[in-house]
Amino acid sequence: MSEPFDAVVVGAGLSGLCAARRLREAGLRVTVVEARDRVGGRTLSRRLGEDVIDLGGQWIGPTQDRVARLAEELGVATFPQHHEGDKVLCIGGRKTTYAGEIPSIGALGLVELQATIWRLDRLARRVPKARPWDTPDAAALDAISVAGWLARNVVSRRARAVVEIAVRSILACEPSEVSFLYFLFYLRAGGGVMQLARVAGGAQERRFVGGAQQLSERLAARLDVTLDAPVRAIEQDEDEARVVSARGTLRARRVILALPPALVDRMELAPHPPPLRDQLLARMPMGAVIKCLAVYDRPFWRERGLSGEGLSTDGPVRLAFDDSAHDGSQHALVGFLLGATATALPEPRARREAVLASLAQMFGHEAQDPLHYVDQDWTRERESLGGYVGVMAPGVMTTCGRALREPWGRVHWAGTETATEHAGYMDGAIQAGERAAAEVLAAR
Repeated sequence: MSEPFDAVVVGAGLSGLCAARRLREAGLRVTVVEARDRVGGRTLSRRLGEDVIDLGGQWIGPTQDRVARLAEELGVATFPQHHEGDKVLCIGGRKTTYAGEIPSIGALGLVELQATIWRLDRLARRVPKARPWDTPDAAALDAISVAGWLARNVVSRRARAVVEIAVRSILACEPSEVSFLYFLFYLRAGGGVMQLARVAGGAQERRFVGGAQQLSERLAARLDVTLDAPVRAIEQDEDEARVVSARGTLRARRVILALPPALVDRMELAPHPPPLRDQLLARMPMGAVIKCLAVYDRPFWRERGLSGEGLSTDGPVRLAFDDSAHDGSQHALVGFLLGATATALPEPRARREAVLASLAQMFGHEAQDPLHYVDQDWTRERESLGGYVGVMAPGVMTTCGRALREPWGRVHWAGTETATEHAGYMDGAIQAGERAAAEVLAAR
């Protein structure tokens, strides 16, 4: 019988590939197995018209130093996200535009909105990034949803609506579905409300020339990766672990699962994980997102003095950006169906019509007549079950959150959900993969 691998990594997204690279650099014999027929995980780039567009993760911002270093090393260039011009806000059938970073919602609403952002950031700074369950008053903060906290603390309906849009935009779920403590942790890991929400100086500041999936493709070219190999079971004993996939069984001294908890929950695990880990796998579902992109013959929104950025409580599109090519060869808008709107329009033709009508409401009637249209329903993808990230409902963080990164025998956990910095982002995926690799090396 052949010698077991030093490590098997399950998942060929950025987290798993970065873990495998670190282990290979340390001289370990390592292989990667991936359920999809491609690498990249929650990044997905494809050609549409004259440009390569991103149907998954696509942005990089300041302080996301790991992904910036990786892109430079791999020769993947970045370019600024277009944001010049006014932004659009649609709330309750009323459309307004604004020039700054904070939506114009009337004097009193604006004052309360700014105070709410300040308060959220102040509360988030109290959260220990590595141990959010140790936050002062953690049980009380975890017992309520974001929607519950907003109902108690924000009087202005328009101010509350803007914060709800921000929650959907950041986590791809409804404010009623996510723990307030988990939201505070996410803000802490990402640098605060405005750092996560804005373009200039924020998480949407730059894009990758040629698409974000290139990062994974170039990493994978240097590694041993097996595609079309969905893992059905993880078994382990005192001597080794076994990864049972559709392509056979691999033996290993250590395993890294670089997958969101919801996907691991579908596997057969033996022996059974500890109760806290078992609960966590079952109680951390993915958000819901459909990403829609429309290509046009000209940037008509820019002609109207608009940046292409839009926020809305009306129609299916909750968030929109200019998604034009870096060299001006193609003009496009990208819209996001998030939370409830991502699950309300399963039929593709109806979804297309509703999305284009929503973009037209924001930016002009020309939006209803694109040259090309494509969307990616992440909720229907078997190997994703949603996006952008796994989220914790009220009560989960304080009861079983401490199991998130704790090794289970010979199994270690990666994936952006386990990051303590920029959780939910590509940078967090890299941090998590490198941390899991360090655990494997320390256990030799």
